[in-house]
Amino acid sequence: MTHQDQYDDAMFDFSTGEYDSAIAKFKAILAEDLQHFDAQLSLGMAYYRKGDFPTAIAEGHKAEQLNPKEQLVHTNLSLFYMKSGDKKTAEHHGLQARIAGWRENMAAPGEKKVEGDPELQMAQPKQPTMKMPDKFPDQPWKKKPPMEGAAPEEKKATE
Repeated sequence: MTHQDQYDDAMFDFSTGEYDSAIAKFKAILAEDLQHFDAQLSLGMAYYRKGDFPTAIAEGHKAEQLNPKEQLVHTNLSLFYMKSGDKKTAEHHGLQARIAGWRENMAAPGEKKVEGDPELQMAQPKQPTMKMPDKFPDQPWKKKPPMEGAAPEEKKATE
């Protein structure tokens, strides 16, 4: 069974409220792969759902060590700290989550961020490329008529 299959199984338990079973499965994944970010993040949330806020905070900080700029890490930590009664630290992580969200949405001008599977990037519609003409055609409707009663030099200047 792959780590992804194990993770999916653990998430099923989590989604049905079987937090103890989910925690055991997340821990089994992490015993084999300490770098499994999703399992680490979900482990903290499972402890939170059980009401074990100190353990949820500890597991949340382990996820933060794996991916310190991830918005969801800081969102979870903010929630965990708020529920444990530490408003100041909760606000700190709330701000970090907001900064991570801004950072995530930053892109160079003209660069379009493609979400999801990199293989699907080819399916993204291409921007139409239009070449601007070097010279624009005359637009006789925009020419001003000569002023009445003006000297010939002034008539030429208005044309």
